[in-house]
Amino acid sequence: MSVNKKKQKQARDAAGTNDSSVLSKVSAATQGYFLDDYLKHFVCKVYRRAPLINRGYYVRWKAIDHCVKQFLRVTESCPRRQVLTLGAGFDSLYFRLHAEGALNGLVLFELDFPDVTRRKAALISNSTPLKECLGPFSHSTTGPVYVHGDQYCLLGVDVRENAQVEEALSGAGLDWSAPTLLLSEVVLTYMETQWSDAVICWAARLLPQSLFVMYEQIRPHNPFGRVMEDHFLKLNSTLHALRRYPDLAAQTNRFLDRGWEQCVCLDMNDFYLGHIAEKERCRVESLEPFDEFEEWHHKCSHYFILTASRGSLTSQALLSHPTGSPIPAVRALLSSHSLVVRPMDGDLCVEGLGMASVSLAPGLVLLSGGSGRGGRGHIARVLVRKKAGWRCASVDSSTDWAARLHHTVTLVPGWGAVVFGGRSSPLNPIRTLLRVTGDACDLTDPVAPGDQALMKLSVTEMVCSGQPPRPRWRHTATLLRHKGQNFLFVFGGRSEAVAGLGDAHFLCIDDQRWTEIPIEGTTPEPRFSHSACPYAGGAVICGGLGGGSVPLGDTVILRPTPTGFRWEKLLLLPALVPRYSHSAHVIGDRLVLVGGVWLQADGVPGVAVADLTTGASVEFGLDTSAVPWPLMLHCFCSELLDDSDGSTTVALIGGGGNCFSFGTHHNPGPVTVDLKDVL
Repeated sequence: MSVNKKKQKQARDAAGTNDSSVLSKVSAATQGYFLDDYLKHFVCKVYRRAPLINRGYYVRWKAIDHCVKQFLRVTESCPRRQVLTLGAGFDSLYFRLHAEGALNGLVLFELDFPDVTRRKAALISNSTPLKECLGPFSHSTTGPVYVHGDQYCLLGVDVRENAQVEEALSGAGLDWSAPTLLLSEVVLTYMETQWSDAVICWAARLLPQSLFVMYEQIRPHNPFGRVMEDHFLKLNSTLHALRRYPDLAAQTNRFLDRGWEQCVCLDMNDFYLGHIAEKERCRVESLEPFDEFEEWHHKCSHYFILTASRGSLTSQALLSHPTGSPIPAVRALLSSHSLVVRPMDGDLCVEGLGMASVSLAPGLVLLSGGSGRGGRGHIARVLVRKKAGWRCASVDSSTDWAARLHHTVTLVPGWGAVVFGGRSSPLNPIRTLLRVTGDACDLTDPVAPGDQALMKLSVTEMVCSGQPPRPRWRHTATLLRHKGQNFLFVFGGRSEAVAGLGDAHFLCIDDQRWTEIPIEGTTPEPRFSHSACPYAGGAVICGGLGGGSVPLGDTVILRPTPTGFRWEKLLLLPALVPRYSHSAHVIGDRLVLVGGVWLQADGVPGVAVADLTTGASVEFGLDTSAVPWPLMLHCFCSELLDDSDGSTTVALIGGGGNCFSFGTHHNPGPVTVDLKDVL
C-alpha cells in the first residue's frame, strides 16, 4: 500500500475511533462519573455503556483533566498560554473550561483530519449552547481553519504533515514562544512510528516552553495485551507504537531521546490509586453495580499517562510518581525455571468465568456454574479421565442448581458436596445452600461423543439452624474437623452492600447448624477473591482483594486449639507479590498459588510456592508457548490430578474475562501444569 493510501485509510479509521470514543465518554458523563454538559451535543443519541467501560473512560478523563488543571495552575501568571490538542476529535475541553471560568489568558487549538473537523464545525454551528461559549467566531467549510474564535481554533490538517501543521497553526495565531500544553489521547499510536516520532521531535523543536501529555496503550506481550492488540487489528486500527515502545521505560526514553528534558510515565493503576483521592474513588465506585475487578485492573495496567516537559516548564511537573501509593512495592524472587503449560489431554471444549470445581474421585472433576459464550451455565458438567484421555459430559440432576457465579463447592467425603453462595448479578446474591450427592458410573467405560448422562446427581436444599452468614460471593469455604465433626469454614467474600467481608462462619455439616467457634488472635483484613486451603487441622488463607480495591499479599494460618482456633500471620521471605483471583493448593507443607491478578508492572502471576514451615517462597513463570490462545488465569478454577506416575499435576479450568471494550475472552479448554520440579 502506498504512503498516500495508508494515510487515507488511517484518516477513515480515526473517524470511527472518534465516534466510538465520544459515545463512551457521553455514557460515563451521563452516569455521573464526571461533569461534562457539552459532550452530548456531539452525539445523536446517548447509549449506556457497561460499568467497566464507564470506569475506563472516567480514569482517562480524570488523568487528562488532572494534567490540564496542573498546567493552568503553573502558568496562571503568564499573560498568554495555549493548549494544542492533537487528534482532538469531538473533545469538549474548550467548552468545559469556558463553563468553569478557566480561560483567562488561554487559547485552545485543536487539530484533526479535515473530515473529522468539518463534522465537528457543523455540529458547533448548529448548537446554540456551543455557539454561546465561543462568542463571535467564523465558520469555514473549506479549511484548514474550520472554526476561529478569540480563544478557540479548530483546524483540519493531518498531524503527520509537519510543514502543513506549522503553517496552519502560524496562520491561526499560535504563539510558538508561549507556554503550551500538547494533548494526545490515543492518537500517535495509530501512526507508523516514524511519523509519530517525528511529531514528538517537531513539538520539542518548535515549542521551547512546552509540556506534552500522552495517553496510550502498553504491554502487548501478556494475554490481556494480546487480546487488546488483536481487537484493534480486527478494526484495521493497528497500534503501531506497541511493539517498539511496549512499556513505561521505553515510552519515557522515547521522549527523552527526542528533545524533551524530563518525562514521567505512570500506568493507570498507579494514577488511579496514587493521584485520585480516596473519597473521590469511593464516590466513583458507588455509582454502578460492579464486579469486574480483574478486567478493571488489567485495563489500567495496559494504559498509561505520560507527561514530558522542556524549557522553564521543566521544573513544573504535571505528574509525579506517587509517594505512599497503596500499591505495595513488592518484587518476586523469580526462578529462572519456567513451568510448561499444556492443553489437557483429551477431546475437551470447556469454558466459563466464575465456575466452581471439586474432585469427586480420582479422575472425576465436577464443574458447576460460570458464564460462557452461551450465557450462564445451568447444567453441571464433569471431566472424566478415560483411557483415551479426558472427556467432558453433562450430568442428570434433580434440579437446575448451577446457574451461579463465584460460588464454592466443597467435598465432604462420604457425605456429598456443599454448594454455597455465588451470585446471578452484583445485586442478586444467591441465598440457597445445597447438598449434592450422586454415584459415578463405571469410569473404565468409554464415553461416547453423544453421552449426556455420565452420572446422576441428587441436589437438595439444606435447611440449617442457627444464624446464617450474610449472602456472599467471591468467598472461600473450607472443610475442617473440630471435636470429631465436619465443619464448613466460610471466610470473606463480598455482598451487594459490602465490597470486602472479614467475618468467619462455621457450619456443622453433621447437624446442619450454623454455630460459633471461638477464634483467638487478630482477624485478617477483610477481603474477597482470596484463597483458602485445609492445612494442619485448620486452614491457610492467602491474598485477595482488600480495602480500596488493592491486592493483599499476606498469608494467615487458622490453627486448631483445644477450644477452637487461632489466627497466626505467617512471615514469608521474600514476601509474596500481592494478588487475587488466583487458585491455591497445599501439598505437604507447601502452599502453591496459581495465576491471579497483581498490580506489579512486569509480567503476570505464574506459580508461587511457599514453604509453610520455613517461610521461604519463590515465584515461577509459566511457559505458555504450547497453548494456542492467550491464557488468562483469573476467574478460573483448578484441581490437583492424582497421577499414576507419582507426579503432581494441576488442571486449570475456565477463566478469562470481559476485556474492557475489546470483547470477552474465554479460555476455550483446560490446561495442565506439572509441579514435580517445584515441590
